[in-house]
Amino acid sequence: MVGFVIVSHSAKLAEGVVDLARMMAKEVPIAAAGGLEDGGFGTSFEKIQRAVEQVYSDDGVILLMDMGSAVMTAEMVLESMEDKKLHMADCPIVEGAVSGTLSAEAGSTLEEILEDLAETGTMKKLS
Repeated sequence: MVGFVIVSHSAKLAEGVVDLARMMAKEVPIAAAGGLEDGGFGTSFEKIQRAVEQVYSDDGVILLMDMGSAVMTAEMVLESMEDKKLHMADCPIVEGAVSGTLSAEAGSTLEEILEDLAETGTMKKLS
């Protein structure tokens, strides 16, 4: 099953997104990689790498990031783990986590989930 890593500048935000996604898709491997090692705000290469290793399977892992250096740090992790099936998704972090994990639990492939997540950012909340 495809795994997910939530990358945020805030540990609480990443953990909250993981909690919300788990409410909907209990079986999907998902891990939070938020904040710095000392608990402060920022992004940590090591936290992201450990989270990827925690949820990794041959089906791959999708990383969802909040903004800025979270994207850059996630890119560095992907480059350092190029032997693994890892992809970043460009979508809203909360909507992407819920939608992506539900798709993974339903048996969608990494490629199918990435395709769906690409559309997540274009969905309107109000008509």
